[in-house]
Amino acid sequence: MSFEQVTIFFQIVFIDILMAADNAIIIGLIAASFAKADRQRIIMFGVFAAFIFRVIFALITVQLLQYPILKIIGGALLIWIVLKLLHDLQLLDVFKTSKPKIVKPKKQPSFVSGVYAVLIADVTLSFDNVLGVAAASREHTYLLIFGLLLSVFLIATAATFFAEYIKKHSWVGIVGLIVIFLVALQLIGGGVESQYPGTIPEPFKSWL
Repeated sequence: MSFEQVTIFFQIVFIDILMAADNAIIIGLIAASFAKADRQRIIMFGVFAAFIFRVIFALITVQLLQYPILKIIGGALLIWIVLKLLHDLQLLDVFKTSKPKIVKPKKQPSFVSGVYAVLIADVTLSFDNVLGVAAASREHTYLLIFGLLLSVFLIATAATFFAEYIKKHSWVGIVGLIVIFLVALQLIGGGVESQYPGTIPEPFKSWL
């Protein structure tokens, strides 16, 4: 491999670690509100959907770049998921008890609602992940494919770990939701700036 290809390789790995982490966190958070059997099904579905959406977006990424409104919509949907998870996981209850502990919801969310939330998250985060990997890989198709496969692998391993861990440590869930909320704000801000240049103040542009 040439120096350029090695550089691109490490850029893709770094992008995947950052972006796949967000996807894994939200799949893990959604799955954490379900019983163990359904939890594994939700995670498997989320990983499979993440892979499919990444392949689709990789094929049409140039066309998608023309529609910044998709980022705004995606960010808004992520905020909706954050609010839904606060309710499903009852994470705010940690501020009402001396011993932080996730209280299992009286009624488990329906499996369909979990799948629906995972689909929304996968569509939104797959979009950004593919854009980042596609931009880094340039003309090297095999590096693009490697980036997509690495991303899905990271999601599969991290989501399972996160879903199990959050059942015992509720503060991790709160941190995860904050991360997702920040990703949502970045998506909305980036979409607004692309659609209406100059809208976002200069100091905040480097954050988008």
